[in-house]
Amino acid sequence: MKAAALLFIISVHLVSGGSHSLQYFYTGVTRGINVPEFTDVGLVDGQQFVYYDSNIRQMIPKVDWIKNNEGPEYWNSETLNIQGTEAGFKVDIGTLMQRFNHSSGVHTFQRMFGCELDDVTGAIYGYEQFGYDGADFISLDLKSTSYVALVPLDEITKHRWGGACADQVKSYLIGTCIDWLKKYVDYGKIILARKVPPQVSLLQRDPSSPVVCRATGFYPDKVKISWQKDGQDLHEDVDVGETLPNHDGTFQKRAELKVTPDVWKKNQFTCVVEHKSGDPIHMILTEKKIRTISPGINVLGISAACNNVPVIVAGLVVAALVLIAVVVGVVMVVKRRSGYKKARREYYTQLSAPASQSGLRLQQTEI
Repeated sequence: MKAAALLFIISVHLVSGGSHSLQYFYTGVTRGINVPEFTDVGLVDGQQFVYYDSNIRQMIPKVDWIKNNEGPEYWNSETLNIQGTEAGFKVDIGTLMQRFNHSSGVHTFQRMFGCELDDVTGAIYGYEQFGYDGADFISLDLKSTSYVALVPLDEITKHRWGGACADQVKSYLIGTCIDWLKKYVDYGKIILARKVPPQVSLLQRDPSSPVVCRATGFYPDKVKISWQKDGQDLHEDVDVGETLPNHDGTFQKRAELKVTPDVWKKNQFTCVVEHKSGDPIHMILTEKKIRTISPGINVLGISAACNNVPVIVAGLVVAALVLIAVVVGVVMVVKRRSGYKKARREYYTQLSAPASQSGLRLQQTEI
């Protein structure tokens, strides 16, 4: 397999003000690249709080607020639970390889599930989604309480799970998951409620490249970045990226503006960054304010060398398939080809029997 086909990035679903989210990302990968065969990452409000992989074989805390509030019984239970899921993932990858007529090569099976709670309205939302080799596989439609096959071969799984599985999973997502979300938010209320303003800079590789407005170091993760021309919102020639995590628990986001020097020197272009930590930040595009990006570094601050190793991409609301965290230290989703299409944010499980909901974590069934 060509290593250049992959990339490490994670992006987290943005919840609105007053909302909280609990998400879990599972990724199984066949042997052939230097990453664990199974990875689990848990996030609360976009912050990683637990982690497990097939090398360490233990669920571990990633933040003090969970470490200080849960004892050995919790960690032992979580470890045993996820070890069972890991075993199931290995079976499922084999099943899917047969189903898709893949006899060799590196392949991935991924699952994302979670719930959200709006503190203001009391509204709750749950989702689960599966992916195979970086593409949507099957998802749960919570409104109809039924599975949706996203590829023809997935009709097999859809029929196997039937109504009982969907009912059980929905019950977990809008019940048990919400209960644990409330508990976790209470544990981490001081950290999760903090507001850190973004640092804004203008970056450009060379005069013919797009100008990048980059906001970084902010928390929480909800931020809006836009470009204006002479005081008017600009939408054409603007590409807004996804929100990505930094290693310290803060976030970053960028918005590219495609404009030639002769045009922006004759007009006033302004990058506007809006974040709940304070008033909007206005950065006017001038020659003095542009920082040149080094040849070996991309706009995310990742060296070119790192881009040559296998990587993962977890999408945002509409994206969501994960693998392992190396560069950004969270989750990875395999991007196998340049034409990769991000998945819709919905729902995932294992492929052959109804899921159970014992304990605090949604259990997996076979494909």
